[in-house]
Amino acid sequence: MTVASAALDRQTTDLLRELAPRVLSAVVRRYRDFAAGEDAVQEALLAAARQWPQTGLPANPGGWLAQVASRRMTDQIRREIARRRREAVAMEGDVQVVSPSDDLDALAGRDDTLNLLFMCCHPALTSSSAIALTLRAVGGLTTAEIASAFLVPEATMAQRISRAKQSIRASGAPFEAPDATERGERLRSVLHVLYLIFNEGYAASAGPVLQRADLAIEAIRLARAVRALLPDDGEVAGLLALMLLTDARRSARTGPDGELISLAEQDRGLWDATAIAEGVALVETSLARGAVGPYQLQAAIAAVHDEAARAEDTDWLQILALYGLLERMADNPMVRLNHAVALAMAQGPRAGLERLAELKGDKRLAGHHRLAAVRAHLLEMAGDRDEAIGAYRTASALTASAPEQRYLLARAARLAGT
Repeated sequence: MTVASAALDRQTTDLLRELAPRVLSAVVRRYRDFAAGEDAVQEALLAAARQWPQTGLPANPGGWLAQVASRRMTDQIRREIARRRREAVAMEGDVQVVSPSDDLDALAGRDDTLNLLFMCCHPALTSSSAIALTLRAVGGLTTAEIASAFLVPEATMAQRISRAKQSIRASGAPFEAPDATERGERLRSVLHVLYLIFNEGYAASAGPVLQRADLAIEAIRLARAVRALLPDDGEVAGLLALMLLTDARRSARTGPDGELISLAEQDRGLWDATAIAEGVALVETSLARGAVGPYQLQAAIAAVHDEAARAEDTDWLQILALYGLLERMADNPMVRLNHAVALAMAQGPRAGLERLAELKGDKRLAGHHRLAAVRAHLLEMAGDRDEAIGAYRTASALTASAPEQRYLLARAARLAGT
């Protein structure tokens, strides 16, 4: 593959991810069948991925995808009518073939992403199914990426998504914006979905690059849209603040060759001061309203990091206190892991290692590289060189992210003196 063709493939992939939720919204609005529409759009995306690198982009990529998906829908409806006729069931009055029409082009250009987001979080779905479905339909993540985010096997996630689509179909839910009451009920799942999309963009779970800025930017865009809808909700503001304060470090997180640069070693002059100022203002305003939720606390922790001029200026006692509040609020193994890090930084590595030992039996972290990576770092801080080397190597074997593998192996090699 030439450099030019590789760039084109990347361009196509980025464009397809951007267009996928809009095209799906157009098809669902047109045919009012989410499950079949999602299948049809997936087929259209595959066709585009094969064809566009050879022929070049069409003049109207969104319209092209919508028309291809529409033809798939029409073919499916015709097959269904034929099947029912063969079964001698008079269905002509019940099922109508809807032909592709010019309005699909206009619909594909309309941004219904937020409506799609709320539909994917329909009450007919379990929370986990709604999150998985939205990550695929709105976030454009693959099933494998979603499975990694949930720490479950890919086959399990594929079944979960399939069941979610069946539930949407069975519910008969219209593709319309929910009313104010429904928005409140679905908001928790919606925010969690956006949080996971952002996390995949901030630290890709697999592949050759550390970050996927497109996903992080899309999550921020959607979070802004939700906040525009619910401007007085503290957790919506907290989530947007958390994203901004975290994404502000993006340019400093990798070196010239894409290598990972740890938080302590980053050039803080590269941090996005505008994003930090917006994030700090958001979290201060939301905390002042009184009610505090997990996203606001995480944003407050991110703000403490961002406001430190140097790594050694970080107020670890304040971060430790915030993690203590967060741990009491949510049973989340990653929060407990980060609490152990804060404990080590505030009270010494042995205190952190003792807290880390309590997490060894947590099945949700079994096989996750971050547990071994944190242990390696704390062992290095404690001066346990040989054990730290082993833990770094263990962590590198557990992650599917190439930059993280190289970073962890480099840490082990440096300690080993090779």
